Amino acid sequence: MLIQSVEQLIGHTPLIDLQIDVPNHSHIYAKLEMFNPGGSIKDRLGQYLIQDGIDKGKINATTTIIEPTAGNTGIGVALAAQQHHLPSILVVPEKFSYEKQTLMKALGAKLINTPSEDGIKGAIKKARELEAQTPNSYVPMQFENPANPAAYYHTLAPELIEDLGQPITAFVAGAGSGGTFAGIAQYLKEQNPDTKAIVVEPEGSILNGGPAHAHRTEGIGVEFIPPFFDKVTIDETMTIPDADAFAQVRKMAAEQGLFIGSSSGAALAASLKLAESLPENSRIVTVFPDSSERYMSEHVYEV
Repeated sequence: MLIQSVEQLIGHTPLIDLQIDVPNHSHIYAKLEMFNPGGSIKDRLGQYLIQDGIDKGKINATTTIIEPTAGNTGIGVALAAQQHHLPSILVVPEKFSYEKQTLMKALGAKLINTPSEDGIKGAIKKARELEAQTPNSYVPMQFENPANPAAYYHTLAPELIEDLGQPITAFVAGAGSGGTFAGIAQYLKEQNPDTKAIVVEPEGSILNGGPAHAHRTEGIGVEFIPPFFDKVTIDETMTIPDADAFAQVRKMAAEQGLFIGSSSGAALAASLKLAESLPENSRIVTVFPDSSERYMSEHVYEV
Protein backbone atom coordinates (compact mmCIF):
# COMPACT_ATOMS: atom_id res chain seq x y z
CA MET A 1 0.00 0.00 0.00
CA LEU A 2 1.50 3.30 -1.13
CA ILE A 3 0.54 6.38 0.88
CA GLN A 4 1.57 10.04 0.86
CA SER A 5 0.80 11.01 4.46
CA VAL A 6 0.43 9.31 7.83
CA GLU A 7 -3.03 10.88 7.97
CA GLN A 8 -4.09 8.19 5.52
CA LEU A 9 -3.27 5.53 8.12
CA ILE A 10 -5.77 6.78 10.69
CA GLY A 11 -8.72 4.45 11.24
CA HIS A 12 -9.78 1.08 9.82
CA THR A 13 -7.83 -0.68 12.55
CA PRO A 14 -8.15 -4.46 13.05
CA LEU A 15 -10.85 -6.07 15.16
CA ILE A 16 -9.51 -9.18 16.89
CA ASP A 17 -11.57 -12.15 18.07
CA LEU A 18 -9.66 -12.85 21.28
CA GLN A 19 -8.81 -16.53 21.60
CA ILE A 20 -9.36 -16.69 25.35
CA ASP A 21 -11.74 -18.52 27.68
CA VAL A 22 -14.85 -16.38 28.08
CA PRO A 23 -17.74 -17.31 30.39
CA ASN A 24 -20.87 -18.77 28.76
CA HIS A 25 -19.06 -19.63 25.52
CA SER A 26 -19.17 -15.99 24.51
CA HIS A 27 -16.68 -14.09 22.37
CA ILE A 28 -14.83 -10.86 23.12
CA TYR A 29 -13.80 -8.76 20.13
CA ALA A 30 -11.33 -5.91 20.61
CA LYS A 31 -10.61 -3.00 18.27
CA LEU A 32 -6.81 -2.61 18.18
CA GLU A 33 -6.43 1.15 18.14
CA MET A 34 -2.68 1.06 18.76
CA PHE A 35 -2.36 0.46 15.00
CA ASN A 36 -3.14 4.12 14.31
CA PRO A 37 0.04 6.02 13.31
CA GLY A 38 0.22 7.97 16.57
CA GLY A 39 -0.30 4.78 18.52
CA SER A 40 -3.78 5.34 19.92
CA ILE A 41 -7.47 5.82 19.33
CA LYS A 42 -7.03 9.57 19.86
CA ASP A 43 -5.50 9.99 16.40
CA ARG A 44 -9.09 9.85 15.19
CA LEU A 45 -10.06 12.58 17.62
CA GLY A 46 -7.12 14.86 16.87
CA GLN A 47 -7.81 14.70 13.15
CA TYR A 48 -11.53 15.30 13.65
CA LEU A 49 -11.13 18.19 16.11
CA ILE A 50 -8.73 20.11 13.88
CA GLN A 51 -10.77 19.56 10.71
CA ASP A 52 -13.93 20.57 12.57
CA GLY A 53 -12.24 23.78 13.70
CA ILE A 54 -11.14 24.53 10.15
CA ASP A 55 -14.61 23.83 8.74
CA LYS A 56 -16.20 26.16 11.31
CA GLY A 57 -13.73 28.97 10.62
CA LYS A 58 -12.13 28.78 14.06
CA ILE A 59 -8.75 27.72 12.70
CA ASN A 60 -6.82 29.45 9.94
CA ALA A 61 -3.28 29.11 8.60
CA THR A 62 -1.70 30.89 11.57
CA THR A 63 -3.83 29.66 14.48
CA THR A 64 -2.10 28.26 17.56
CA ILE A 65 -3.80 25.12 18.83
CA ILE A 66 -3.99 24.80 22.64
CA GLU A 67 -5.39 21.71 24.35
CA PRO A 68 -5.48 20.25 27.89
CA THR A 69 -4.80 16.52 27.75
CA ALA A 70 -3.79 13.45 29.70
CA GLY A 71 -1.59 12.35 26.81
CA ASN A 72 -3.04 10.44 23.88
CA THR A 73 -5.31 13.26 22.73
CA GLY A 74 -2.26 15.51 22.85
CA ILE A 75 -0.41 13.19 20.50
CA GLY A 76 -3.41 13.05 18.16
CA VAL A 77 -3.83 16.84 18.20
CA ALA A 78 -0.09 17.41 17.69
CA LEU A 79 -0.09 15.00 14.75
CA ALA A 80 -3.07 16.74 13.13
CA ALA A 81 -1.62 20.19 13.81
CA GLN A 82 1.65 19.10 12.19
CA GLN A 83 -0.22 17.95 9.08
CA HIS A 84 -1.74 21.43 8.79
CA HIS A 85 1.53 23.22 9.70
CA LEU A 86 -0.01 24.73 12.84
CA PRO A 87 1.81 25.40 16.13
CA SER A 88 0.43 23.55 19.15
CA ILE A 89 0.63 23.99 22.92
CA LEU A 90 -0.43 21.05 25.06
CA VAL A 91 -1.19 21.36 28.77
CA VAL A 92 -0.51 18.10 30.62
CA PRO A 93 -0.63 17.26 34.34
CA GLU A 94 2.96 16.33 35.17
CA LYS A 95 2.06 12.88 36.55
CA PHE A 96 1.18 11.40 33.17
CA SER A 97 3.49 9.07 31.31
CA TYR A 98 6.93 10.23 30.26
CA GLU A 99 6.58 8.39 26.96
CA LYS A 100 3.44 10.26 25.94
CA GLN A 101 4.96 13.61 26.78
CA THR A 102 8.11 12.76 24.84
CA LEU A 103 6.06 11.85 21.76
CA MET A 104 4.12 15.12 21.93
CA LYS A 105 7.38 17.05 21.93
CA ALA A 106 8.75 14.92 19.09
CA LEU A 107 5.78 16.00 16.96
CA GLY A 108 6.68 19.64 17.55
CA ALA A 109 4.24 20.54 20.31
CA LYS A 110 5.18 22.83 23.17
CA LEU A 111 4.34 21.27 26.54
CA ILE A 112 3.13 23.06 29.64
CA ASN A 113 2.96 20.91 32.77
CA THR A 114 0.50 21.58 35.58
CA PRO A 115 0.68 20.15 39.12
CA SER A 116 -0.42 16.53 39.38
CA GLU A 117 -2.61 17.27 42.39
CA ASP A 118 -4.71 19.70 40.30
CA GLY A 119 -5.66 16.89 37.91
CA ILE A 120 -7.21 17.53 34.54
CA LYS A 121 -9.23 20.43 35.96
CA GLY A 122 -5.96 22.25 36.55
CA ALA A 123 -4.86 21.60 32.97
CA ILE A 124 -8.18 22.93 31.64
CA LYS A 125 -7.84 26.10 33.70
CA LYS A 126 -4.29 26.67 32.45
CA ALA A 127 -5.32 26.08 28.82
CA ARG A 128 -7.99 28.75 29.11
CA GLU A 129 -5.44 31.17 30.60
CA LEU A 130 -3.08 30.51 27.69
CA GLU A 131 -5.91 31.01 25.22
CA ALA A 132 -6.60 34.46 26.69
CA GLN A 133 -2.89 35.35 26.41
CA THR A 134 -2.28 34.00 22.89
CA PRO A 135 -3.61 35.91 19.86
CA ASN A 136 -5.38 33.81 17.21
CA SER A 137 -5.48 30.69 19.36
CA TYR A 138 -8.06 27.93 19.54
CA VAL A 139 -8.79 25.40 22.26
CA PRO A 140 -10.76 22.46 20.79
CA MET A 141 -11.55 21.40 24.39
CA GLN A 142 -12.17 17.70 23.98
CA PHE A 143 -14.02 17.57 27.31
CA GLU A 144 -17.00 19.58 26.06
CA ASN A 145 -16.73 19.73 22.27
CA PRO A 146 -19.50 17.72 20.51
CA ALA A 147 -16.94 16.93 17.81
CA ASN A 148 -15.41 14.50 20.32
CA PRO A 149 -18.22 11.90 20.34
CA ALA A 150 -18.92 12.72 16.69
CA ALA A 151 -15.41 11.60 15.77
CA TYR A 152 -16.17 8.08 16.95
CA TYR A 153 -19.80 8.05 15.87
CA HIS A 154 -18.72 8.69 12.28
CA THR A 155 -15.55 6.58 12.16
CA LEU A 156 -14.96 3.81 14.67
CA ALA A 157 -18.58 2.82 15.33
CA PRO A 158 -19.46 2.08 11.68
CA GLU A 159 -16.21 0.10 11.41
CA LEU A 160 -17.37 -2.17 14.24
CA ILE A 161 -20.62 -2.96 12.44
CA GLU A 162 -18.76 -3.61 9.19
CA ASP A 163 -15.97 -5.63 10.81
CA LEU A 164 -18.18 -7.97 12.82
CA GLY A 165 -21.12 -8.35 10.47
CA GLN A 166 -23.24 -9.81 13.29
CA PRO A 167 -25.41 -8.34 16.06
CA ILE A 168 -23.42 -6.95 19.00
CA THR A 169 -24.71 -8.12 22.39
CA ALA A 170 -22.74 -5.60 24.43
CA PHE A 171 -20.30 -2.76 23.92
CA VAL A 172 -17.75 -2.17 26.67
CA ALA A 173 -15.36 0.81 26.84
CA GLY A 174 -13.62 3.04 29.32
CA ALA A 175 -14.38 6.72 29.82
CA GLY A 176 -11.92 9.58 30.13
CA SER A 177 -13.41 12.54 28.29
CA GLY A 178 -16.35 10.22 27.60
CA GLY A 179 -16.41 10.94 23.88
CA THR A 180 -15.32 7.51 22.69
CA PHE A 181 -17.92 5.69 24.75
CA ALA A 182 -20.75 8.13 24.02
CA GLY A 183 -20.21 8.34 20.28
CA ILE A 184 -19.89 4.59 19.73
CA ALA A 185 -22.67 3.63 22.14
CA GLN A 186 -25.09 6.07 20.50
CA TYR A 187 -24.36 4.71 17.03
CA LEU A 188 -24.58 1.06 18.06
CA LYS A 189 -27.87 1.56 19.89
CA GLU A 190 -29.32 3.32 16.86
CA GLN A 191 -28.41 0.26 14.78
CA ASN A 192 -29.63 -2.21 17.42
CA PRO A 193 -31.49 -0.96 20.52
CA ASP A 194 -30.83 -4.31 22.22
CA THR A 195 -27.06 -3.72 22.35
CA LYS A 196 -26.03 -3.07 25.94
CA ALA A 197 -23.62 -0.19 26.59
CA ILE A 198 -21.28 -0.66 29.56
CA VAL A 199 -18.87 2.06 30.64
CA VAL A 200 -15.67 1.19 32.52
CA GLU A 201 -13.78 3.23 35.10
CA PRO A 202 -10.92 2.58 37.54
CA GLU A 203 -11.29 2.85 41.29
CA GLY A 204 -10.77 6.52 42.07
CA SER A 205 -13.13 7.66 39.31
CA ILE A 206 -16.54 9.05 40.32
CA LEU A 207 -19.06 7.51 37.88
CA ASN A 208 -20.23 4.88 40.37
CA GLY A 209 -20.34 7.38 43.21
CA GLY A 210 -17.05 6.42 44.83
CA PRO A 211 -14.59 8.99 46.18
CA ALA A 212 -12.11 10.50 43.75
CA HIS A 213 -8.51 9.45 44.31
CA ALA A 214 -5.35 8.61 42.40
CA HIS A 215 -5.15 5.42 40.32
CA ARG A 216 -2.51 3.71 38.19
CA THR A 217 -4.82 3.01 35.26
CA GLU A 218 -4.21 5.81 32.75
CA GLY A 219 -6.45 7.23 30.05
CA ILE A 220 -9.77 6.55 31.77
CA GLY A 221 -11.38 7.78 34.97
CA VAL A 222 -13.20 11.06 35.48
CA GLU A 223 -13.17 13.94 37.92
CA PHE A 224 -16.52 15.23 36.63
CA ILE A 225 -19.42 13.66 34.72
CA PRO A 226 -18.77 13.97 30.96
CA PRO A 227 -21.45 16.16 29.34
CA PHE A 228 -21.66 13.69 26.43
CA PHE A 229 -23.32 11.15 28.71
CA ASP A 230 -26.54 13.19 28.64
CA LYS A 231 -27.25 11.90 25.12
CA VAL A 232 -26.58 8.18 25.54
CA THR A 233 -28.14 5.38 27.57
CA ILE A 234 -25.64 3.68 29.89
CA ASP A 235 -26.80 0.22 30.87
CA GLU A 236 -24.13 -0.36 33.50
CA THR A 237 -21.02 1.24 34.98
CA MET A 238 -18.26 -1.16 36.00
CA THR A 239 -15.46 -0.10 38.35
CA ILE A 240 -12.28 -2.12 37.85
CA PRO A 241 -9.42 -2.13 40.39
CA ASP A 242 -5.93 -1.31 39.09
CA ALA A 243 -4.73 -4.80 40.03
CA ASP A 244 -7.34 -6.44 37.77
CA ALA A 245 -6.52 -4.13 34.86
CA PHE A 246 -2.78 -4.74 35.08
CA ALA A 247 -3.29 -8.49 35.46
CA GLN A 248 -4.95 -8.47 32.03
CA VAL A 249 -2.15 -6.31 30.59
CA ARG A 250 0.37 -8.94 31.66
CA LYS A 251 -1.81 -11.85 30.55
CA MET A 252 -2.41 -10.45 27.05
CA ALA A 253 1.34 -10.07 26.50
CA ALA A 254 2.25 -13.48 27.91
CA GLU A 255 -0.53 -15.48 26.24
CA GLN A 256 -1.72 -13.51 23.21
CA GLY A 257 1.28 -11.46 22.12
CA LEU A 258 -0.70 -8.27 22.55
CA PHE A 259 0.90 -5.24 24.17
CA ILE A 260 -2.05 -3.34 25.60
CA GLY A 261 -2.26 -0.34 27.89
CA SER A 262 -3.88 -0.31 31.31
CA SER A 263 -7.18 1.14 30.11
CA SER A 264 -7.39 -1.78 27.67
CA GLY A 265 -6.72 -4.15 30.57
CA ALA A 266 -9.59 -2.58 32.50
CA ALA A 267 -11.93 -2.90 29.50
CA LEU A 268 -10.99 -6.56 29.09
CA ALA A 269 -11.43 -7.31 32.80
CA ALA A 270 -14.87 -5.69 32.64
CA SER A 271 -15.80 -7.64 29.50
CA LEU A 272 -14.91 -10.95 31.14
CA LYS A 273 -16.90 -10.08 34.24
CA LEU A 274 -19.85 -8.96 32.14
CA ALA A 275 -19.85 -12.22 30.17
CA GLU A 276 -20.78 -14.08 33.34
CA SER A 277 -24.22 -12.43 33.33
CA LEU A 278 -24.92 -12.49 29.58
CA PRO A 279 -26.61 -15.29 27.60
CA GLU A 280 -24.50 -18.02 26.02
CA ASN A 281 -22.73 -17.18 22.77
CA SER A 282 -22.91 -13.46 23.36
CA ARG A 283 -20.74 -11.12 21.30
CA ILE A 284 -18.98 -8.49 23.40
CA VAL A 285 -17.14 -5.71 21.58
CA THR A 286 -14.56 -3.56 23.33
CA VAL A 287 -11.80 -1.13 22.44
CA PHE A 288 -8.09 -1.37 23.21
CA PRO A 289 -7.18 2.35 22.97
CA ASP A 290 -3.38 2.08 22.97
CA SER A 291 -0.37 -0.10 23.72
CA SER A 292 1.76 -0.76 26.78
CA GLU A 293 4.86 0.65 25.09
CA ARG A 294 4.00 4.20 26.14
CA TYR A 295 3.74 3.16 29.80
CA MET A 296 7.00 1.31 30.28
CA SER A 297 8.27 3.93 32.71
CA GLU A 298 5.21 3.10 34.82
CA HIS A 299 6.44 -0.52 35.20
CA VAL A 300 3.27 -1.96 33.72
CA TYR A 301 4.60 -5.51 33.55
CA GLU A 302 5.81 -5.65 37.12
CA VAL A 303 3.58 -7.29 39.74
